[in-house]
Amino acid sequence: MKLTIDIDCTPAEARAMLGLPDLAPLQAAMSEELEARMREAVAGLDPEALMKMWVPAGMQGFEQLQKAFWSGLGGQAGSGRTKDGGSDEGGR
Repeated sequence: MKLTIDIDCTPAEARAMLGLPDLAPLQAAMSEELEARMREAVAGLDPEALMKMWVPAGMQGFEQLQKAFWSGLGGQAGSGRTKDGGSDEGGR
């Protein structure tokens, strides 16, 4: 025997029928609180202060990063070949 029941109702009616709470007011309050906190955080951001924090002493930090990058690449570049172009792996 097969029994099929079709119930046509809205999500709010289904929640009420199943005894589930309506969380819409809670969600609205939480969204407003989150928006207020985000506005406070963004209002306190000063682009000039952020740049001073991210790039210490002007471009000096970038130059140091670039030097470290190139020195790291320089150590890896010479490990596989000799100056004459041959392999330094002992004839393999």
